[in-house]
Amino acid sequence: MDFNAFYKVSYGLYLVCAGDENIHNGYVGNTVFQVTANPPQLAISCSKDNYTIDLLEKYGVFSVSVLSQNASAEIVGEFGYTSGKKHDKFKGVDYQFGKHTSVPIVLTDAVAWFECKVTQKIDVGSHVIFIGEVLDNAMLKENDDPLTYDYYRKVKKGAAPRNAPTYIDKAKLETSVSESEDGESNQCLICGYIYDPAVGDPDGGIPPGTPFEDIPDDWTCPTCGATKDMFQPI
Repeated sequence: MDFNAFYKVSYGLYLVCAGDENIHNGYVGNTVFQVTANPPQLAISCSKDNYTIDLLEKYGVFSVSVLSQNASAEIVGEFGYTSGKKHDKFKGVDYQFGKHTSVPIVLTDAVAWFECKVTQKIDVGSHVIFIGEVLDNAMLKENDDPLTYDYYRKVKKGAAPRNAPTYIDKAKLETSVSESEDGESNQCLICGYIYDPAVGDPDGGIPPGTPFEDIPDDWTCPTCGATKDMFQPI
């Protein structure tokens, strides 16, 4: 089986949140899609290992924030690679509570959002699909492009978190990253981000052509914030 073929299936990147004003959490999801028009309903897929699934089961509501193509690496790392059981993911982000359900709705780096009430759920193994009726929504940045998983993977060099339904063990991939003329590529052990010397990290002040060993020691992974010592050569 060619696992690279799975990368050709299109996805967006979203923040899915659940809970209420007292207890809430969220995660980065790439499996969000509209399933009906009347009434309008969205489906999400949540890992059984996510803390958010407990809140989905308890409160029966969720929100979806459509991330902008210019979304910061910090917000993706915060919601995608940290656990809400011990960490407040909402600290430092702009958010509000839904007027119909009190579900948290993240506004930072979002182009649109949806407030939903769960109508049914389907157990599909490692994940549970929740279908929710849209009770309210808003357009925040009509002229901004949404962040797609393809753009996130190719341009931002991000990788799917282990709990994502699209996660693929790198050992199963038939292709590998080879050493470029600018030196060896290195991969983050936390999130899977690959530092390619030929590309560098311009957003982080690292110009193209910079070997990994020449990066300042205080540089951190642009996806999850891991320190330089959490990278290994590939």
